[in-house]
Amino acid sequence: MTLHMTPENSLSTETGPEALKIPAPVTQVVTRWRVCCDGDDAAGLGHPRVWLAISPETGFVDCGYCDKRFVIDRDHAQGDH
Repeated sequence: MTLHMTPENSLSTETGPEALKIPAPVTQVVTRWRVCCDGDDAAGLGHPRVWLAISPETGFVDCGYCDKRFVIDRDHAQGDH
């Protein structure tokens, strides 16, 4: 069986225009350009911790494991961008 994924039937972890078509399951506003995600599941079923860098061009990054979206608060951002 071959599964063909299209933008219409899959969750996007991209940061390009296609990422704006499908809403993220969870969105968190942050003040740092570099964030970490470990799934933060209260039941203990998260994922390995990963570090993500928010692109200054898009203003967000999606976690490749859980699709959580981190959006920068540009008015209160700290760091090197």
